[in-house]
Amino acid sequence: MSDLIDDLIRDEALRLYPYDDHTGKPLREHDKVLGKITIGIGRNLTDRGLTKSEAMFLLVNDINIVEAELIERAGEVFVQCHDNAQRALMNMAFNMGLPRLMKFENMWAALAVEDYELAAKEALDSKWARQVGDRAERIADLIRGGK
Repeated sequence: MSDLIDDLIRDEALRLYPYDDHTGKPLREHDKVLGKITIGIGRNLTDRGLTKSEAMFLLVNDINIVEAELIERAGEVFVQCHDNAQRALMNMAFNMGLPRLMKFENMWAALAVEDYELAAKEALDSKWARQVGDRAERIADLIRGGK
């Protein structure tokens, strides 16, 4: 099998971002796809997609990346948070991206002094919370220390 793997890597190429298999060009937002959306070494996402185990593998990798990014950007404030608050912040980072999450200055200030009630209130007092509805309520409850 290793010979076949080598053949396919050579012939299909390793592509780490989605591309159009008809043109070979990387896909950008709003591109018209002429062929199939493909990634990796010839993985046809259009027809095959991902298996649940592949999706879970990617999710665990993404969780580890988000956690490391939060530690890097928010430092001690993130690290000192209780587990459920960390869980809430990672959920928010997944939803809106870290740059936007870091703009929640009042929430971060409340977290810095471990005022979780105020931090939850600040999270809920946002355009993001109005957009995501129940998700924001669940996340605020986690920040407060709920499950």
